[in-house]
Amino acid sequence: MKLAKKSQLLQKRRWRIRKKVKGTAARPRLAVCFTNKHIYAQCIDDSEGRTLVFLSTLVKGKEPSAIKPNIAGAGELGKTFAEKAKAAGVESVVFDRSGRRYHGCVKAFADAARAAGLQF
Repeated sequence: MKLAKKSQLLQKRRWRIRKKVKGTAARPRLAVCFTNKHIYAQCIDDSEGRTLVFLSTLVKGKEPSAIKPNIAGAGELGKTFAEKAKAAGVESVVFDRSGRRYHGCVKAFADAARAAGLQF
């Protein structure tokens, strides 16, 4: 019962954020998702419903345990994601934290992406 209530509150926070944060072709939405095993990040153009850039800890070429879903791993993935986004022509984004508080892994990801040259 308590777990169902927590997930309902998380979904309400997601909806509240998504009302305000919209991605366009000029400034796509940078959505991040953190699970206990992996980190996923993608740039989404909401006007067309298209994913422009995607990166996760499940990338080919690296072993699955190379990037952990912790603060250090979030920083590394944020830097890599910013480089990949800039190569795809994305310079500035709107950050969607998916209902999570802006601290810990979310903050580490955002700071690393900003340091690598992504503007938001």
